[in-house]
Amino acid sequence: MKILKLVSPFSTLTRWKPLKMFRLESKQWLSTYTEEPELKHFIQYIDSLKNYEKSGVPKDAGTDSDDGFDLGRMRRLMDRLGNPQSNFKSVHIAGTKGKGSTAAYLSNILRTEGYSVGCYTSPHILSIRERMSVGRLGKPVSSKTLNCLFHRIKQSLDEAIILENGCLSHFEVLTAVAFTLFAQENVDIAVIEAGLGGARDATNIISSSELAASIITTIGEEHLAALGGSLESIAMAKAGIIKHGCPLILGGPFLPHIDCILRDKALSMSSPIVSASDSGIRTAIKGVSTFKGRPSQSCDLMIQLDRDSPLSIELCDLNLSMLGTHQLQNAVTAACTALCLRNQGWKISNGSIRAGLENTCLQGRSQFLTSKEAETLGLPGATVLIDGAHTKESAKALLDTIQMIFPDSRLAIVVAMASDKDHLAFAKEFLSGRQVEAVFLMESNIASGTSRTTSASVLRDCWMQASRELGIKVIHDRIAEYRGLFEDKYNCSTRDSKHEILVATENSLSDSLRFANQILRERTWNRSGIIVVTGSLHIVSLVLASLNR
Repeated sequence: MKILKLVSPFSTLTRWKPLKMFRLESKQWLSTYTEEPELKHFIQYIDSLKNYEKSGVPKDAGTDSDDGFDLGRMRRLMDRLGNPQSNFKSVHIAGTKGKGSTAAYLSNILRTEGYSVGCYTSPHILSIRERMSVGRLGKPVSSKTLNCLFHRIKQSLDEAIILENGCLSHFEVLTAVAFTLFAQENVDIAVIEAGLGGARDATNIISSSELAASIITTIGEEHLAALGGSLESIAMAKAGIIKHGCPLILGGPFLPHIDCILRDKALSMSSPIVSASDSGIRTAIKGVSTFKGRPSQSCDLMIQLDRDSPLSIELCDLNLSMLGTHQLQNAVTAACTALCLRNQGWKISNGSIRAGLENTCLQGRSQFLTSKEAETLGLPGATVLIDGAHTKESAKALLDTIQMIFPDSRLAIVVAMASDKDHLAFAKEFLSGRQVEAVFLMESNIASGTSRTTSASVLRDCWMQASRELGIKVIHDRIAEYRGLFEDKYNCSTRDSKHEILVATENSLSDSLRFANQILRERTWNRSGIIVVTGSLHIVSLVLASLNR
């Protein structure tokens, strides 16, 4: 196969000049800035409920056990609202990574065909409205529609909260609102992303008669304690979305014993299985360029699965704006699901599958900022990449994507993470790549709260430990000499430290970005460097919020 030359679609670096900077303090949380005033009462209402995104999920809460979340109260709430989820067909998606991207791909395929689609995902980046899109355009629900819906069902919500002794959660009420919205707007089909696990997730009230297909994207060790403490228990929790007689699409690839767990559960439920990692599926990334003004990867995708109802499609020179092999795999998973729906009688053309995939782009997923956006941050000429990676696996996927596009570039990383992540494994993945010049560690509120925030000092200790275990030299006590660079004081010792990685804590995002930019310029002699903001979607959202000021 011919390999296209990888051409950077981004501007080259130029000499940094001091500009007025935005002070992006981590405590400036987005809800105070981005939420529309019209939604004030709705936001206050759901913020008064227990929010596990903010506080963290209790041990075993996502398992199908005595300690698991109580789906009974969710069913009682939906009964009170008239079971709106029974008014439309759904595709239910669970998995450790890739749920949101797969949901976006599939929703866009269906919208391109002309269907009215409801899509429910989490978390949001700038506005809670992002969690619910409805109709043929894929835009977030309007403030007016959401506000009117809330006030229409508020009495029922109040009664349910009293009945459940205040135990209804933030996510349960949001899920009920989304399902009610989709019924109200008379969607043809809804694409529903599970919040945690699957078996005891609030979204898992969808019955087999309401389900068009289930998707399990990947299985990893995230939320380990909440999902039973092992990879096997996580797989069982995710498998809880499989319903009797409904097709199961497996993303993968999975470890052999995990694949067996999922297939055995599907077999017990008489659910047909389609694997997006089947040998009958062939893919290739041929190069990276620009497509419709955005960086994209040119791919070939061929699906040829011989089943009772064969699934087949061939898409050559497919341009995906979502970059990386993991995003290509998510696209394959969505395409397999679309083909399954087509076999069920849904009209979905090959052209709609292509256009739906090509028109999908999500904020904060391997997103390179435009030159104008970089300049808004006070970083003219810089290449800035934002990505919500927060696991070892997603860190590797991010690094692989960077290697594919900019194989010789050096990195300066700005990191903030939630407390329930594997910080050490995350750090090791980045340091093992040996592309890193500097790491700036900071704090970011998680879901507008601080209970899951990891302190910058704790993150620093993890990165220091990772460097020791990997035998990598770092600088962690000489930040003062780097500060001199911002007064245009050339410090020759920075050249002498080129082989050492700077690890430092910072209080603000704007300072971190400035230091990252200048150090890259000095250490790479003004050539090729990338500022990477990562660790969670919450720090990514701080960057995106600043662009709208």
